[in-house]
Amino acid sequence: MAPPLVRTNEEAHLYFELHPCPCGEVDFGGTSSLELVGDDWLVSYTGECVECGRPRGFEFRQPDELVAPGEGEWAPGRQPSELIDAGEWLWVADVYGSVPVELDDLADAKREQARIDLLAARAAISEVLKFLPAGAVAVPEDAFWSHRGRLVRTAEPGRFGRVRLEAAQAAYDRALSEFDR
Repeated sequence: MAPPLVRTNEEAHLYFELHPCPCGEVDFGGTSSLELVGDDWLVSYTGECVECGRPRGFEFRQPDELVAPGEGEWAPGRQPSELIDAGEWLWVADVYGSVPVELDDLADAKREQARIDLLAARAAISEVLKFLPAGAVAVPEDAFWSHRGRLVRTAEPGRFGRVRLEAAQAAYDRALSEFDR
C-alpha cells in the first residue's frame, strides 16, 4: 500500500503533533529526505524522540509540486487529507478555536496570536468540509479512520452535518471580522 499523500509541509507537521511518541513528546528532531520511487515522490522524516530517544519516522507521498497554503489554509484545493481524518480536523478546530472572547484587553502580540489561531481553526473546519461529497448532508463514515477522529465523531455526530459545519465556519468568520474593526 502506498504511503498517504501529504499536501503541504504544514499538514505534515500537524500530523507529527497529532501523533506523538508513546512517551508523549512531539519533537523528534526530524530531518527530511525526498526520493523518487516509481512515479511517486516519497518524503521521509526521521529522527529520535528528544525525550526518550526512541527512533521516529514518517513516510508520505508528496505531490509533484508542493504548494504553500495561503493565509488561513492548511492545504489549497478541494482534495481532502489522506493524513488527518475529518474527526481529527474538527478536534484541531476546537483546540485552535479556544481563544479569549474579549479581544480588547489583549496585548498586541496575544491579539495577533488569537487571530492566527482563529484562522487555523477556520481552516480546519474547511478541511472537514472537504470530506463532504457534493450534495451530501453529513461527512461519510469512511472519513473517520483514526482513533481520535472516531472518538470525536462518536461523541457528537451532529457536528459533522453540512449545516453545522458551515455555521461553525461562519462563526469563525464573524470572530475574525472583530480583528478588522
